[in-house]
Amino acid sequence: MKKLHVLLAFTFIFIFCSTQAFADTWEIRSIDLKRAIPNDTNPPERLEPVTNLAPLDSSEGIIRRVKLREPEKKLAALTFDMCELETITTGCDMKILTFLREKNIPATLFMGGKWMRTHSQRVKEIMASEIFEIANHNWSHGNCALLSERDLKNQILWTQAQFEILREELLRENPDLNPDSVQRIPKLFRLPYGRNSEKSLRIIANLGLRIIQWDVAAENGDNSKISRAKKSARLVASMTRPGSILLFHANLVPKGSDVLLREVVRELEAKNYAFVTVSELLEAGIPETTRSGYFTKPGDNIALDKKFGIDGTGRRAKAKRKK
Repeated sequence: MKKLHVLLAFTFIFIFCSTQAFADTWEIRSIDLKRAIPNDTNPPERLEPVTNLAPLDSSEGIIRRVKLREPEKKLAALTFDMCELETITTGCDMKILTFLREKNIPATLFMGGKWMRTHSQRVKEIMASEIFEIANHNWSHGNCALLSERDLKNQILWTQAQFEILREELLRENPDLNPDSVQRIPKLFRLPYGRNSEKSLRIIANLGLRIIQWDVAAENGDNSKISRAKKSARLVASMTRPGSILLFHANLVPKGSDVLLREVVRELEAKNYAFVTVSELLEAGIPETTRSGYFTKPGDNIALDKKFGIDGTGRRAKAKRKK
C-alpha cells in the first residue's frame, strides 16, 4: 500500500512538473521583445514549400466578413497580424497568446515568414496548440499592390516554406506528437497594409490561398491605459456583427493591444458572442467580398505606399538630388 502511495505521489509530481514546464514556455521572455533578436535579411533555407495548394478562382476576391447561415449563433473571428519588415525585427505578444490560451479562445494568426523565423520557438509552440490557426502574411510585409509578380510569389512561397520548416522541426523534436494534429500548410492569406491590385488577386489565387481582410479594425492607437481600452472596446463591440472578422496585432505594435483584447472579449461575451477561427467562420456561411482592400473605408490605405517604400518593406526609393 505504501509503495502504491509513493508511486501515485511520483506520478502526480511528474504530471505537475511536466504541466508546469509546458506552461512556463508561455511566460514572457526577453527574446519576445521588439528588436531583441538581430535582424536577418536572408531568405529561408528552402525557397518553395513541398506542399503546393490547388489553384483557386480569383473571382472570389477579398473576404471581409461572412454572412452566417444561422446569425443567431453570433460567431466572430479574432485575427492577429504577426509580422515584421525587411529592415527590423518585431516582438511576440505573449500577453495576448497566453490570454487566448487560458480562455481557450480560438484565433487565426497571420504570420509573416520572416517573423516566423525570428520567433521560431514560439511558432512551434503555437503549432502544437490546437486552438490556433496559422495563416500567411507575406515574408516581410511586402505590399501586394506594388511588388512585381516574381517578388510577390517569393514573399508568399518563402512564408509557406518557412512554415513547413518549423513544422518539420516540431515533429522531429516531439516524436510522440501526432502529425495529424498539427496544421499542414497555411491556406489563408492577409494583404499587408490591406493593399492589392487585380493582378495580385490572380497571383495569390493561383497559389491556392484565400484572401482574408476584416470588417472591424479593432486597434486605434495606444490602448495601454484601461480607461481608453474600455472606451475602444465598446466601440469595437458596437461595430461587430455576427460573422465579423476582427483585426488585431500580436507583435507588440501598437501598444496596449493585450489590454484592448481583454476588454473586447469581455464586451462581446456579454453580448453572447462565441469565437471561432476564420476557417470555421467560412464554413458557417457565405463570404462577403470586395475587389480592393482597405482598413475602414476604400482608399484609406493608399498613402502607406509612399510611407513604406516601393516594395512595402521599409526601403524607400532614394530621392534624386537636384542639380
